[in-house]
Amino acid sequence: MNLQPPIPVRHALVYAMCACMVMLASTLWAGPSSGGGPEGQSAGPGKAELAQFGERMYREGILPSGAPMQALIKGDITVDGTAFTCVSCHLRSGLGSSEGGIVTPPTNGDKLFHPVKAYYKGFEIISSVPRRPAYTDRTLADVIQGGVDPTGREIDEVMPRYHMDDTSMAILIDYLRGLSSGPTPWHTDNTLSFATVISEGVKPEDRDAMLAPLEAYIKLKNDQAAIYESDGKQARMAEAMVRSRETPYLRLSLAKWVLKGPPETWRGQLDEYSRKGPVLALLGGMVVGDWRPVHEFCEENRIPCVFPVTDFPVISDTDWYTLYISKGYYQEGESAARYLGGLDGRQVDGKVLQIVGASRTGRALSEGFEKTWDGMGNKKPVTIKLKEGETLTAKALGRLMEKERPSILVLWTGPESLPALDAVAAGKNRPEAAVVSYGALGKDLWSLKEDVRDFTYITYPYRLPQDEARLRFYIPGVGVPSLKGDCNNIMKRAYSVTTVLTATLMDMRGNYYRDNFLDLTGMMMDVEAPLYVRLSFGPGQRYAVKGCYIVQLTKGPSPSLVKMGDWVIH
Repeated sequence: MNLQPPIPVRHALVYAMCACMVMLASTLWAGPSSGGGPEGQSAGPGKAELAQFGERMYREGILPSGAPMQALIKGDITVDGTAFTCVSCHLRSGLGSSEGGIVTPPTNGDKLFHPVKAYYKGFEIISSVPRRPAYTDRTLADVIQGGVDPTGREIDEVMPRYHMDDTSMAILIDYLRGLSSGPTPWHTDNTLSFATVISEGVKPEDRDAMLAPLEAYIKLKNDQAAIYESDGKQARMAEAMVRSRETPYLRLSLAKWVLKGPPETWRGQLDEYSRKGPVLALLGGMVVGDWRPVHEFCEENRIPCVFPVTDFPVISDTDWYTLYISKGYYQEGESAARYLGGLDGRQVDGKVLQIVGASRTGRALSEGFEKTWDGMGNKKPVTIKLKEGETLTAKALGRLMEKERPSILVLWTGPESLPALDAVAAGKNRPEAAVVSYGALGKDLWSLKEDVRDFTYITYPYRLPQDEARLRFYIPGVGVPSLKGDCNNIMKRAYSVTTVLTATLMDMRGNYYRDNFLDLTGMMMDVEAPLYVRLSFGPGQRYAVKGCYIVQLTKGPSPSLVKMGDWVIH
C-alpha cells in the first residue's frame, strides 16, 4: 500500500527542506580570514547573526553567502530555493498546515525530534501520512540531501534534493531546532494573556466602546471554562465540537497597557509592560495620535496586534505582526484611483486635478490615490496642496478649473470645501466627474446639492447604511448596541477582534506561539462582519478589509446612497 500522500509541487521543497534539523556548533563556521582571531582568522558571526542566516534560509531560500539555495526535483530539474521557500507551506511558525486534504507536517524542533505515531486533523487520524521515528542529525541530513526519511522510505521525487554545504546545513537546522520550541511565558496556569493599548486622552466613551466586546468575550470564555471543568458531559460535547481536548478549558486575561505622556516616551512604557507581563498578542487598542510607535514596538518584539482602532495604519508590504482591519483613508484613495482608471471602460487622459487639504486625512487619501494612479500607468495628476488653515473657496477653485481644465476633479478636503464644489457645478468648466471622500466629509456628505450629485462620486468604505440597518448586530455578553455615531463604529471594529480570536484559538491546540497565532489567522475563512462587507484573510495578508464602494447620492430631499459598481478591490 502506498502510504505517501499526494503532495503538490508547491509543497515539495518545504516538505524536504523543513524536515532538517542538525545541532549547530559555531565552530563549523568557515568564514574568511580577516584578523582578530588565532592566526588572523575571524571569530565568525555570533549566535544572533547565525539565527538570522537560518531564518533567511527558511523564509527566503537564501544561503548565508547570499546566493539562492539550489536543489533538484524529479531527479534532474534544477530549482531555485527562492521560488520554493519553507515558509510558503510550513508557515512562519513551522507548525504546518492542512489544505485541500493535503497535510503539511510540522517542522519545528518540538515535533521533529520526537517520534510521530500519527498525524491528526482535529481528532481524526490522517492515516495516509506514515509514522516515523524521531529524527537525528544524520537522518535529517539524509532526507534533505538524498530524499530518504528515517524509515528508509524514499520521499516523492518531486521533492527537492538540496545542494548545501555542511555549514549552511547546520545553520538552517539550528534555526529550525529553536523554531516554535520552548516555553511560552504568556501561557501560565492554563490562562493565555493578552493586552490592549490605550493612551491618555482617548475619550472615555470611545475607550469603553472598544473594551466592551473584548471584556464581554473574555468573561464569557472564562465562564464557559468553569462550566466545562465541573460538568464532564458538557465538556466532552465541547471537545468534540471544537475538535480539541484543551481549548474548552482555556482561560483568557486582558491587561490594559495605558500609555502616558508624549508619543516619544511610549516605547519605553511598552517595553516595561511587556517585560512585566508578556502577552501572546495585543487586541484592539486606541491612541490619540499616530499608531506607528505601537506598530514598531510590535514589529521589533514580534508581538501580534489584531485590529487596532485607527484610520491611519502603517502601510507596509513587508511588516508582519500588526493585522489591521483596513488601510483606512489611504484605502479610500486607492479605490478612487482604481474606479476612475476604468471609468466608462476607458482610461482617463490624465487631466486630473487633485486638491489636498492640510489635514492628516487629506494626506492619507492623496497618498493612496497617487501611488495607485501612478502604478496603473496614468499621467500624474496636477496636485494642489492647501496650507494649514487654508480653505478652498469658490473663487480659488474657479481659477484652478479655468487654468487646468481637468476632466476629473478630486477633492481630498473637508466639508468646508463643499460650497466651492457647488459653484463649479454651475460654471462653464464643470468636470466630467468629481470625487470626494466619506471619511473626510462624514455626515456633511448628505448636504451635497442636487446639481452636484449627478457627477460627484463618493468613496464609501463601509456597508451601505440601508444594508447595515438590516444586519442585526449582537455582541454576546453585551447585547444589541444602542450607541450612536463613532462609538457604535468603534464597538463594531472591536467585535471583529473577537471573531478572529475565536477562530484562531480553536486551532492553536496548545501551540501558543506568536507566529502560529498569525499563521492561523491567515488561514481563516472569510467572514461577514458588521460595518464592513466582509473580512477576508490569507497567508501574509495584513489588511482584512480589501475594498471600498464608490457611490452617488440619489436626487430628492431624502437622498440615499447607490452603488456605482461592485466592492472595489485593491
